[in-house]
Amino acid sequence: MSYKISCLLFVKNMDSKLLLIQRNKSPNKGLWSPPGGKLEMKSGESPFECAKREAYEELKMKLHDHDLRMFGYISEKNYEGENHWLMFLFEIFMCLPKLPEEIDEGQFKFFTRDEINSLEIPSMDHELVWPFFDKRLEGFWGIRANFDKSSTKIKIEADPNSKNNRNF
Repeated sequence: MSYKISCLLFVKNMDSKLLLIQRNKSPNKGLWSPPGGKLEMKSGESPFECAKREAYEELKMKLHDHDLRMFGYISEKNYEGENHWLMFLFEIFMCLPKLPEEIDEGQFKFFTRDEINSLEIPSMDHELVWPFFDKRLEGFWGIRANFDKSSTKIKIEADPNSKNNRNF
């Protein structure tokens, strides 16, 4: 299986609604998810560079490092039995003044956080993405999910509230 590395971008409008994209391509075709994309590994792109590039390409937002904050990662083994994924989660501090135009990747729409719970989103996003977005202000989160044939195993690897985490 190949290993794919990506960034997810969490950005709000002036009404504090979150921007999602209804994907036209796999994975997650037809489902709503945060915008983002894959790292350009051949160029040695960092997660922050990827997040800024994707924000510009998809949302026409020109960002600097201080305009966004990485609040976690999700490592998925055997996702849909096809790939391993490492996703970095970024909150964008700037508000998006208007809905971005539709792109090849899909169409955009703003939603309240409560509305997202009833949308057609990737099934595991209810467990892996949104609960940790809700806890993003508590600190940095790391999640590992293993999708084997019999069950999904989820482990929190980095929890800002854990007594096992050390401050260096």
